[in-house]
Amino acid sequence: MLTLLETIGPQRLIVAAFIAVAYLVFTIRCLRRPTRQRDPNVDGARDDATLVAFASQTGFAEQLASQTAASLRTASGAVQLASLADLTADDLPKVSQALFVISTTGEGDAPDPAARFVRDSLSRTLPLDNLRYGVLALGDREYDNFCAFGHRLDAWLRHQGATPLFDVVEVDNGDEGALRHWQHQLGVLSGSPDLADWETPRYERWRLVERTLINPGSAGDPCFHVVLQPGDGANAQWQAGDIAEIDPRNSTWNADTPLPHREYSIASVPADGAIHLLIRQMRRPDDTIGLGSGWLTQQADVGTEIALRIRPNSNFHAPRDARPMILIGNGTGIAGLRALLKARIAAGQQRNWLIFGERNTAHDRFYAADLEQWSRDGSLERLDLAFSRDQPERLYVQHRLLERAETLREWVAAGAAIYVCGSLQGMAPAVDAALTHVLGADIVEQLTLDGRYRRDVY
Repeated sequence: MLTLLETIGPQRLIVAAFIAVAYLVFTIRCLRRPTRQRDPNVDGARDDATLVAFASQTGFAEQLASQTAASLRTASGAVQLASLADLTADDLPKVSQALFVISTTGEGDAPDPAARFVRDSLSRTLPLDNLRYGVLALGDREYDNFCAFGHRLDAWLRHQGATPLFDVVEVDNGDEGALRHWQHQLGVLSGSPDLADWETPRYERWRLVERTLINPGSAGDPCFHVVLQPGDGANAQWQAGDIAEIDPRNSTWNADTPLPHREYSIASVPADGAIHLLIRQMRRPDDTIGLGSGWLTQQADVGTEIALRIRPNSNFHAPRDARPMILIGNGTGIAGLRALLKARIAAGQQRNWLIFGERNTAHDRFYAADLEQWSRDGSLERLDLAFSRDQPERLYVQHRLLERAETLREWVAAGAAIYVCGSLQGMAPAVDAALTHVLGADIVEQLTLDGRYRRDVY
């Protein structure tokens, strides 16, 4: 009788042995591979996925991170949801875009689950030049170190060369307005401005009393100066830098499916007696008009009631003292800067420098009468304009900064605050790069930490 080995034969025996060894190696590697808890809906840990990372003490940050991930998925984005407890510093260089939802506990401490990340990662230097990120910082203003861990993470990311998509969004005790602003940023980031609000805001009644096209003949889309007056019982108090949230077509009043809100920088101060907005008509790829801009610039008749509420934007309020102020913006970003200038001038603070850019001098000199008057009476110490299409080569606000490098350094040395308002894509990162080139990365980082470099970009 033949033995089993004789039946199999030597060649088959070698193949069987090779397969057995390969299986053994595979099994050992699987057993040694660390396991992580991932969201079941994650589209795979791909480099092109947006990382949504959270640090949560009570579960609120985790809940908001899950809602953030769900909104991004709705916009057909690949998302990776993870706790900081499951991330290491080695994970971050593999990611090109990340959103962090970060709680602060105790006296400015990180949540307990993030302790290992703090110990092992925040002490390291990493190559994060290719990372774009945003931070939603949760805290309580009753504590001295409000949102401290969120700001600590933001500072560390900047120091590693990562590029902020927008300034830290601070949330005081679950503030609804701040959370809606975060949702607005998600819509901008994903290119899906029609993302539904997580909760429907409570609007007040204002009235559209004036609408004027202010750039006829422009190479850009039409821009309208819109004036809204408060109705009975409406809160008509705000600060320069605050935001007007509007409900397109007053959908919540008309029992329709609530539409996502739209945000606009307020271009006026309460002393003007009305909210002024500067709105550019936006067009979708199919050439239909945008939801919010269409409502305010075309569909709502003058005299129509407008559903509106004011959202405080404390991060963009003017400095409380008379320090010099450098205001930089493009396009409709002039709206927020105009309100800041109005507030500064009313307070007798004249060390103001505006750097503003648009397309053509002939058609796009937004609020030119105001700027010229303020320049003549000394309320606006410096005015530098950049009209990109008035010459063969493109000229933008960042080029003006580079041209005025010595003046920029002098103003910053004198304690100036820098405020930027306008395009998130293009202008904001280009201005940041110009500031870094002129002042140095360390000074720009310190200006950010000191609250002297602030941005309202969209």
